[in-house]
Amino acid sequence: MKYLDVRLSQPDWMLHPMQRFIREEDAVTYEELQTWNVAGREDGLEYELFYAEAEREPYEKTLEAVDSVRWYDLTPIDDDSFYVYVCQETRPEDVRWREAFAALDLVVVPPIVYDSTAAFYMTVVGSGDNLQAMLDGLPDEIDVTVRAIGEYDRRHAPLTDGLTERQLEAVEAAVEVGYFEIPRDAGVEAVADELGCASSTAAMLLQRAQARVMRRLVDRYGREKRPDGR
Repeated sequence: MKYLDVRLSQPDWMLHPMQRFIREEDAVTYEELQTWNVAGREDGLEYELFYAEAEREPYEKTLEAVDSVRWYDLTPIDDDSFYVYVCQETRPEDVRWREAFAALDLVVVPPIVYDSTAAFYMTVVGSGDNLQAMLDGLPDEIDVTVRAIGEYDRRHAPLTDGLTERQLEAVEAAVEVGYFEIPRDAGVEAVADELGCASSTAAMLLQRAQARVMRRLVDRYGREKRPDGR
């Protein structure tokens, strides 16, 4: 079983209005699609759950104006982050690139992460032949960058595997300001200043990053993994 880490960048005409909002405005700091239900529905509707770090008012105003959106439920986390549960009609532009996955035995591993240009990063798992068929089937208009490919084994993934780009940025900022020094040179407020976000958001990013790295360490090097059991 193979995996493929890939970055897909769509042309402007293919972008969802919220992707265009990410690309053209500075209101969104980070966004990821956490889970979805989009395939094989007779009613032509799809459901997605997003996590976003953004300015809520312009984000929600843009979302309300999207023709394909039937309804949404926005749940604030703090002043700078929220979840969005969306029901929307499937757009023809999305069907076109999704057809590259149709009839292939592939699984997309969440989350799908969007960068500041509205390009998105995802991990796809399946056979080598199916992964190649997916790449071959993507529209020529989409810019495709293969970041990594190999045997899929989450147990032996890098320690940073599972960290979002934003979480890694938070850890890097924390190291730079001395947050991890003993004694500590700076607090979470300094990390937030480096990231340009609220202290509560910086704290959440660091907590999630540390939790994932610690779980990865235990999975790889925990007591039962060591020959002496110590």
